[in-house]
Amino acid sequence: MQISLIFYRLAISCWVGGATLFTFILTPAIFKSFNRDMAGGIVGALFPGYFKWGLACGVIGLIALFFSVDKHRTITAIIIVAMLAITSVQAFVIEPKAAALKKEIPSFETTPTDHPLRVKFRKLHGVSAVGNLVIIGGGIALVILM
Repeated sequence: MQISLIFYRLAISCWVGGATLFTFILTPAIFKSFNRDMAGGIVGALFPGYFKWGLACGVIGLIALFFSVDKHRTITAIIIVAMLAITSVQAFVIEPKAAALKKEIPSFETTPTDHPLRVKFRKLHGVSAVGNLVIIGGGIALVILM
């Protein structure tokens, strides 16, 4: 087996596994264990590292794919590039905007849900959540293509 294929498989597995763990295990556990404001602060502090992890895994996976022999290389590369694009938008557009909005909202527990800042935050969060599910779905497709 080519060493590049090993790096590819490792990178994609770490990316989709990390995203799945963060989305379905870690984040719900944090929100269950702490009040809304504290949990939001913890998860918000983790997001920059989470997105850097995804970008690093994606870049490593794409580079390793380039050096490997894979019958699905073209479709695989397209999926990885799409996943990297989504992660980049999350990391460099959505997350900074959401973090800035969170600083303007005194408390998610006491600020009404129909407050304009909460509405803006909820929309950004929704877009990011959908993006995250697409990343996981793309990662699952990549694992199947392996």
